[in-house]
Amino acid sequence: MQAPWQPLTDEPPYGLTAQQKTPRLLAELIALNGHHQAHSALYQRLQQALPLCQQQPESLAELPYLSVRLFKQFTLQSVPDNQVFKTLYSSGTTGQPSRIVLDKDAAALQSKVLVRIMQHWLGKDRLPMLIIDHPGVVKDRSSFSARGAGIQGLAFMGRNHCYALNEDLSVNTEALTEFCQRYGEGPVLIFGFTFMVWQWLSQLAPGQVQLPQAILLHSGGWKKLQAQAVGNAEFKAKLAQVAAIQRVHNFYGMVEQIGAVFVECEHGHLHCPTSADVLVRNPQNWQLCAHGEPGVLQLLSTLPRSYPGHSLLTEDRGVTLGEDNCPCGRPGKYFQVLGRLALAEARGCSDTVSSPAV
Repeated sequence: MQAPWQPLTDEPPYGLTAQQKTPRLLAELIALNGHHQAHSALYQRLQQALPLCQQQPESLAELPYLSVRLFKQFTLQSVPDNQVFKTLYSSGTTGQPSRIVLDKDAAALQSKVLVRIMQHWLGKDRLPMLIIDHPGVVKDRSSFSARGAGIQGLAFMGRNHCYALNEDLSVNTEALTEFCQRYGEGPVLIFGFTFMVWQWLSQLAPGQVQLPQAILLHSGGWKKLQAQAVGNAEFKAKLAQVAAIQRVHNFYGMVEQIGAVFVECEHGHLHCPTSADVLVRNPQNWQLCAHGEPGVLQLLSTLPRSYPGHSLLTEDRGVTLGEDNCPCGRPGKYFQVLGRLALAEARGCSDTVSSPAV
């Protein structure tokens, strides 16, 4: 899978325009597709059944893709069982979860790229970190749920980790008070899944938490908030009102595609990093949608090497907003997620958590 240039994973996370990035991304994904065909007999059979795979792709739109739901039904991997280093499981309220296998190289590359992306938004200093969850979700380091994988991946960015919740998802008042007393006057990093952050806020007493220099990262779990008519603006407003938190970044991604992490900029737009991209397809004919036209999200990433997750059709609706012209100044494509497809199961990372008693 060698290219005549350095891999996109070695580039700055938001350093290339579409003209610079697209031909390199296409070349890497074509090579990666061939790698998976050669090392996964099941993937090869699936590809042979698709008419799109009978030709050499000349654009990102022509790349073959798998439905993300296939990872619930089959074990798709491109490494032998004795090289499996870590297994990740998607969240889901019902049915079989997706099972994603990583060898040591894939796990190391995932961590490297995630750190570089997050350092762009957080800086290189490791800040004291408040995790809106309980420590039990990361106990088994060889087999992670989506929540555990998200926490472990981002824990590298912080230090002096404090879990804000007990196992019953009630507030760990003692730990939270100690954290705020020690670090409340300075910059801190907070991470949690969206619905769990909202529930945490609803349990706080007035003035219990004041973290005006905090940076909050959150992801997943919008389905339950939408049922409560809570939008992104209201979510951010309550963070500011209850805990004095002003800097908030949502990010989008899924266990089924490591390395595709799309972080929200200051203008509320999700941005594609250098080693990943997003396409939007019309569910009526699966053709590409133009900017501003909603459809089904297809995620591309050059990171999945141990399993064929480099080109996946999701069960999420979204819309691309533009490319190389976001007001924040970052090059690349930017987009919004509009929610789940009507018939898709509720499977967001924090949607699988029952609401704690308040």
